[in-house]
Amino acid sequence: MKRLALLLCLLAAPLWAVQPDEILDDPALEERARALSEDLRCLVCRNESIDASNAPLARDLRLLVRERLVAGDSDAEVMAFVVARYGEYVLLTPKATGTNLILWLAGPAMMLIGLGLGLAFLRKRSRSEATAERALTEDEKARLDEILSE
Repeated sequence: MKRLALLLCLLAAPLWAVQPDEILDDPALEERARALSEDLRCLVCRNESIDASNAPLARDLRLLVRERLVAGDSDAEVMAFVVARYGEYVLLTPKATGTNLILWLAGPAMMLIGLGLGLAFLRKRSRSEATAERALTEDEKARLDEILSE
């Protein structure tokens, strides 16, 4: 029973990141804030959303998002404000435009190039003529007999 309670506490740990004093009174605004927070990267924790991070900077970003929502900004305006302030790195899923498009396409392109090279190698290898075993010449047979008799 104690193990189950510990497991449940560990699973709920990300929920503890948002402090009670951060939660907005309006449930609709709070829901929008949580949705936006899940799409923003904690700049300290790297691949963790600010909604799940306990870092002080993540708290500051959560408060900033809520502040902008209370001011009447739309979700897109809040995201644009945060990206303008911190750069596209703050997005957990960067947009596939501009220079990011190169990064989005580089992995699949490299995989296709590797597959193409592998197939070309296999095709060339299968088409190459198998080296036929040739019989020993008389001189080679004599030399072999000489070596074996020693």
